[in-house]
Amino acid sequence: MGRKTEYGQIVQLLIELKDDYPSYSLGQHLSTALGDYGDLWGVSDKEIAFALEKYKTELECNTVSDEEVDKIVKDAENLDKLFQEEEDYD
Repeated sequence: MGRKTEYGQIVQLLIELKDDYPSYSLGQHLSTALGDYGDLWGVSDKEIAFALEKYKTELECNTVSDEEVDKIVKDAENLDKLFQEEEDYD
């Protein structure tokens, strides 16, 4: 099958976004990824693919997993111990 088209990349990115972030709607993904474009009538498939890829990367960098949230909560519950250890060194 030859080179993958931008249209195919868009569809694949949307599938990946649906799988990775099932609580987000298609509208949320599209409006966030393409919000800077305003009127989409003249936007090329290449530009849309680029915007979705950039959006997906930003989501991956800015999303905290449930495990990370649990660790943050646990660490916060033990802050008094952390400060006490610091005082012991003073």
